[in-house]
Amino acid sequence: MTAKKKVLIVVYYWPPSGGSGVQRWTKFVKYLRDFGWEPIIYTPSNPERPALDTSLENDIPEGIEVIQRTIWEPYSLYKKFVGIDKEEQLGSGLMISGKENSTLQKFSIWMRGNLFVPDARRFWIQPSIKYLTSYLLENPVDAIVSTGPPHSLHLIGLGLSNNTHIPWLADFRDPWTNIDFFEELKLSSPAKKKHHQLEKKVLQCAQKIVVVSPTMKKEFSEITDTSISVIPNGFDETDFPELTYQKSLKFNLTHVGMLTATRNPENLWKALSELRNEISDFKKNFKLHLVGKIDASIQYEIKKNKIENLIAVSDYVPHSEVVKIQQNSEALLLIVNNSPNANLILTGKLFEYLAARRPIICISPLKGDVSEVLADSGSGTVILYNEKNSLKNEIMRLYNLWMEGNNDNLNTSNSQFSRKNLTEKLAQELNSML
Repeated sequence: MTAKKKVLIVVYYWPPSGGSGVQRWTKFVKYLRDFGWEPIIYTPSNPERPALDTSLENDIPEGIEVIQRTIWEPYSLYKKFVGIDKEEQLGSGLMISGKENSTLQKFSIWMRGNLFVPDARRFWIQPSIKYLTSYLLENPVDAIVSTGPPHSLHLIGLGLSNNTHIPWLADFRDPWTNIDFFEELKLSSPAKKKHHQLEKKVLQCAQKIVVVSPTMKKEFSEITDTSISVIPNGFDETDFPELTYQKSLKFNLTHVGMLTATRNPENLWKALSELRNEISDFKKNFKLHLVGKIDASIQYEIKKNKIENLIAVSDYVPHSEVVKIQQNSEALLLIVNNSPNANLILTGKLFEYLAARRPIICISPLKGDVSEVLADSGSGTVILYNEKNSLKNEIMRLYNLWMEGNNDNLNTSNSQFSRKNLTEKLAQELNSML
């Protein structure tokens, strides 16, 4: 039997951490052996976890080498500074739970943006480069992968590539300087310049770049001539057993994932308030299930529109349970950030929504990459943030179908987005570097 090639994967989010940032590389690692690659994981032993989800550990193949090293991060100082419990888990982005002092919160965001470039994991870069350079002398590999954000991990990949000359692939799950909250960091001119310099250096020095959307590829292509491939997020077919749709007692519209301030569709809350008043028994029959952390601005809008009784909130649900919730929902809600980079957003939950085969209502500021996926799959429709009446009509259309008992599973095939097929594409990219 031919010996498998080895790849060192530098990753911050790893089980038992939960959340969307974990799943992409957990699933790649699950299937890499099928395509001739043996993964070795390098990850912090004490990360700041946005959530805890031990169910994802079931996806890690037996015998995978996982190297864990201590990381120091300034989050304990941040929590003390803004007055929140040291055990509270912090989400990504710039979410405000409603507990923090707003002035301190704003100052801490300024500190984060200007003192910790490219991010709060910067203190792990040099210790990791030193340790892994030594490790690779004794344990050679054929390729190195870094995945970000956090983009500090790409700087680890860069340092290792310089020291060892091992081929290096940089995987971008989100943009760097075009991420949705970049301008909210209140960056000084020198800090902003440093971000752009580091981004350009990574993009130009990596042997291969992988991104999750066509528009992200287009934007990065303006910065570098390095080969860029699109490998989107996807769904694991083993997570989605065949289910026969059965009408629920309520029309359950479900949103999975964090709702940050940049994902606050004010017209949705207004539309639900109006539908409650206009449709008989809507209040009794309808439920919007929000699975994930919610920003204080969204909590305010829900109360302002007096629709608390239409909404159920689950702070965090293990991924193994989330897929069941998705499959048992009457429709799924996808909200794209109302930010300048909205055209390139293809979140992981979009593809799991496709696998659930339920109708998708997508609220977006424009019709970008997500619109093409939904149109090609026939799985849903994109409604712009300012189109309240269109949003009302789509909710009402699906609600009426449910009332009539005609809201069956969608007969769509999206195998091109299966995690195993996507891992085969990743293996081909790794092979091309050798």
